[in-house]
Amino acid sequence: MDPLTPLETLCRIVLRGREYEAQTPTDYDGGEAAENIDGEDGEALSVLDDSVNDSVEEELKSAFQDLAEDQLAEVLAFCWIGQGTYDASDWAEAMEEATDVGAGAVAELMDMPMLASVLESGMAAFELSCDGIGDLT
Repeated sequence: MDPLTPLETLCRIVLRGREYEAQTPTDYDGGEAAENIDGEDGEALSVLDDSVNDSVEEELKSAFQDLAEDQLAEVLAFCWIGQGTYDASDWAEAMEEATDVGAGAVAELMDMPMLASVLESGMAAFELSCDGIGDLT
């Protein structure tokens, strides 16, 4: 498959997605409150930095906004395949559904958990990889 979106662009989105995810604050504590040495409840520590660098978020959002509508739909369809919402064999259906999302695609992608991973997984379903592309080597 030859994607509509250049592979370098897809890989740049993966890279920015990783950076964005790495700095997104979380309150997740694994379902259990942390205990200190005395056995008392304490605050759970997050492994993620709780100060978000707005420039990374803006760069990712800008990368999505720079795409043509069909390319943005393609990125969303790749993510849905990576999540398991669709199978690779359902590509046409995934693309049709992603196209119908229209302008809401950017917001959906920005809110997508594990964006970089699901995009990479969706690309891998079509034997597309970021290996050897730019900063992802």
